[in-house]
Amino acid sequence: MGKLAQSTSKYTIHAKFEANGVVEKPDVVGAIFGQTEGLLGAEMDLRELQRTGRIGRIEVEVKTHNGKSTGTIKIPSSLDASETALIAATLETIQRVGPCEAEIEVEKVEDIRASKRRYLVDRAKEILTNLFEEGMPESQQISEQIKEAVRSSEITSYKGLPAGPGLKNYDSIIICEGRADVINLLKNGIKNVIAIEGTSVPNAIIELTKEKIATAFVDGDRGGQLILRELFQKGAEIDYVAQAPEGKEVEELSKKEIFKALRERIPSDQVLIEKEPPKKKERRITKKIDESKKEKFREMMKDLTGTRAAYLLDSELNVLGKVPVSEMFNAMKEVDAEYLLFDGTIDQKLINFSSIRGIKYIIGMEYKGRVDVPKGMVVLSESELND
Repeated sequence: MGKLAQSTSKYTIHAKFEANGVVEKPDVVGAIFGQTEGLLGAEMDLRELQRTGRIGRIEVEVKTHNGKSTGTIKIPSSLDASETALIAATLETIQRVGPCEAEIEVEKVEDIRASKRRYLVDRAKEILTNLFEEGMPESQQISEQIKEAVRSSEITSYKGLPAGPGLKNYDSIIICEGRADVINLLKNGIKNVIAIEGTSVPNAIIELTKEKIATAFVDGDRGGQLILRELFQKGAEIDYVAQAPEGKEVEELSKKEIFKALRERIPSDQVLIEKEPPKKKERRITKKIDESKKEKFREMMKDLTGTRAAYLLDSELNVLGKVPVSEMFNAMKEVDAEYLLFDGTIDQKLINFSSIRGIKYIIGMEYKGRVDVPKGMVVLSESELND
């Protein structure tokens, strides 16, 4: 379960629970939403509060031993103290979790601001102590600090994209994924850099690769491979490919790791296999959806028709949010959704991004071009849903 709007929490509700049987996290979250619904009226309904960002992501920890389950619940809140206390009290009205009898007890409501104030005092003492112990830095250290600050401040914009200063003046460029990557490369003395900044490769990047010697410098994970594949698919003339060590991102690399990766870059024709998706037959359905779910999805798709909107659902088919299709990618970053239903066309970019975000079911109006669906994912058009 998650939230679509990030809010500043003022309080955190801490509770513990015990169930006479084996339960899992979705059972606990489902019980919280289901059994508190309507207790405090529409304005204080947990789903509405979470949708508007006044209640944050519900965190649940579960342990099972000898056929019984125990655990903890944390709920961040930006409501005032009395409203937060009301929400906390509703938790203790829950009597079942999943199929099991259960009891929930609120241990405390933590004032986050008080915790922050304590941290600030302790941290200030620590900083002051270190200041006296370390003394004044050497002139060489001061010089390096100034250089690093200047490099960090050198980030500019090229056609709306984060880039190093004077990018147009270089014969070669380094293309990375995001703004944080650009900052890290600038800190380490590399200025001919520009970021894609998003899930889709901008035309400005494509144009630059036709004018300059281009190196794609991507993260050492599946996301990096997807960015690289899209660069090739969109016709970018990439000359070399450099990749961060496996499991690492460009933004977190040390100076030594950055230069090692760039030294070991390889010509793009040696990674030709990554330029195109595997040549397989179109595969859309890899497992069945039972009829009861299909009926619910048909009703939801009728509700979406003509709205250019999308539903995000969790594993229990609870609606996490309804958002415009234009905000769909950002929304998927904010919530732990398993189902995506939307009024729009299904394409390969959406499937790739959804796979990274853990989406297992996609239902849209129709397909745009040929698609390749990862194993374990279900992708259906509206007509296939109604078959």
